Amino acid sequence: MATASEKLLLRLEWKVVRRLDGRLQGAHRTTHRGSGIDFTGLRAYGDGDDARHIDWNVTARLDEPHLRLFTEDRELTVWLVLDRSASMTAGRPGRGKHDVLTELALLLTRLFGRGGNRVGAVLFDTGILRVVPPGTTRRHALRIAAELERASGTRTGATTDLAEMLDAAGRLARRRALVLVLSDFIGDGDWERSLQRLSRRHEVVALRIVDPADDALPEAGLIVVEDAETGEQLLVDSTDPLLRLRFRTAVDDREARLTTGMRRAGVPVHRVDTGHDLTETLVEVVARTRDRTP
Repeated sequence: MATASEKLLLRLEWKVVRRLDGRLQGAHRTTHRGSGIDFTGLRAYGDGDDARHIDWNVTARLDEPHLRLFTEDRELTVWLVLDRSASMTAGRPGRGKHDVLTELALLLTRLFGRGGNRVGAVLFDTGILRVVPPGTTRRHALRIAAELERASGTRTGATTDLAEMLDAAGRLARRRALVLVLSDFIGDGDWERSLQRLSRRHEVVALRIVDPADDALPEAGLIVVEDAETGEQLLVDSTDPLLRLRFRTAVDDREARLTTGMRRAGVPVHRVDTGHDLTETLVEVVARTRDRTP
């Protein structure tokens, strides 16, 4: 009998993978120039260039040596950094942030793996680090899903250390790779420096999973609010104007810090809303990635 992960992957392959297959690989082609199979253009011959790549027809026509340029065809290693901390449990049943995280992980593993690229995963569950080495097969995607099922995301007493999560990815990705960070980016730590170090060595893309519950304080009188990361609970009056102002200020400060940190590190951040169609979201991510690719 098929497991829940197998059924989910089958549904995603039928509804999403067929539509997006090949697009993500095209959006992240290596920028190395060499003797691959995809012709990209011509340039004048210079000292030290390989004479074997001279285009003799163009050289004869222009009376000046010119080289043919190609996109070098190299295998891409992809690392998924998967945040399974307590704050990722927010959202409505069946469509919370952790549900979207699982779907994204399965989709990205299959999409890149079908293109011959190796995909590994780093699962970060509030201080507990687990690693799935890079692989390409469908069974490999299901292994990542199984590890996600093992992650409870309910540990309390400490907030997500984003810096530690990013540093762990940097230690694992020894060669230049594409690092996709899937998180709500709600947590502590001086993560900006860690992100800058990671982006200097690798291509880093942030997929920020968000839910309306992250930023909204319902006007419902006396309510019990709980810190999604630490589990700490507090009885508050949700109609108190001062409380609502402080809550809004905290949310705005978090947004500003995230935007500034990503910009300084040169890392694109894409919003993945739990209430939006995942296929359309990924199509938009691919389009925006291609727009910024030199």
